[in-house]
Amino acid sequence: MNFASDNAGGVHPRIMAALAAANEGHLPSYGGDSVTRAAQDRVRELFDAPEAAVHFVPTGTAANALALSLLSPGRGKIFCHADAHVQTSEAGAPEFFTAGAKLVPVPGTGGKITPEALAEALHVHGRDAVHVGRNAALTLTNATEWGTVYGPDEVAALAGLAREHGLGVHMDGARFANALASLDVSPADLTWRAGVDILSLGGTKNGCMGVETVVIFDPALSEEFAFRRKRAGALISKHRFLSAQVLAWLEGELWLQLARHANAMAHELALGLARLPGVRIDQRVESNAVFATIPRELHGRACASGICYHLWPHTQDAEGEEPVSIRLVCGWDTRLDDVTAALRALA
Repeated sequence: MNFASDNAGGVHPRIMAALAAANEGHLPSYGGDSVTRAAQDRVRELFDAPEAAVHFVPTGTAANALALSLLSPGRGKIFCHADAHVQTSEAGAPEFFTAGAKLVPVPGTGGKITPEALAEALHVHGRDAVHVGRNAALTLTNATEWGTVYGPDEVAALAGLAREHGLGVHMDGARFANALASLDVSPADLTWRAGVDILSLGGTKNGCMGVETVVIFDPALSEEFAFRRKRAGALISKHRFLSAQVLAWLEGELWLQLARHANAMAHELALGLARLPGVRIDQRVESNAVFATIPRELHGRACASGICYHLWPHTQDAEGEEPVSIRLVCGWDTRLDDVTAALRALA
């Protein structure tokens, strides 16, 4: 009954089989192999972006930090949500790889930035001057850290405002598959057609062993990214093991099937929790995460029953009598039996 994170799950059998198949024989290293070329072509086809540059890295932090380093110099300002992963959970990697860019947190309920909030942040912090730096980038997380989802119109509105103020647009898509699975749109509609310049497309949280894809819709930036990836130590020599994961993940829309399942399990879990006395669902479930406030006694019973989740936010008092706010995340391998067993233990 592990709902701690979609990072905690295993590797989908089809992806593991693809890794085993890629283990046969010898192929050129550092991405000069046929598997990598096939995976890059498949990503371009998926996004209807034949000219896009496609690069694979092993972690989401590397994907985000290196992508943002293409958009922002060290004197730049990067606008992000106050709860964005780049702001709270990457140990200063974006600042490091941009050689000092300043992250400007923007508030917003449910993990989302609104055009009004971005306009206010730009009014306060968006002046280009030697004392405050240059406007450089906006980064959006989709699905957000609160499990909410930006639709294409929302992305377009924010990207349009960003453009007016000289900002490039990056999307942290660690859970992009979950966002897309909840919307009836194409990958292109949710990214470059809405104004996104660079996407960090996450596979690790959705059935892969460990691979993130940086999709750069302006190919002129590709060579610079390649050098930065190498300098960062994120260019994997046996590159086919990254690429093989992506090929298997995208084959037959497996990536969306896995995301839809994770989303469906989160909805089932939220419905069941909402029926329990004293439980409040704090955020509408739009992807694969459930945020709830539960009685302290129920929290103790959950822990004793072996149900794993995170306190959210992490700064709350873990002791006392007050209700507890928690985050539960479902993954591609969350079983309906897991959900049912957890709800039965709490009933």
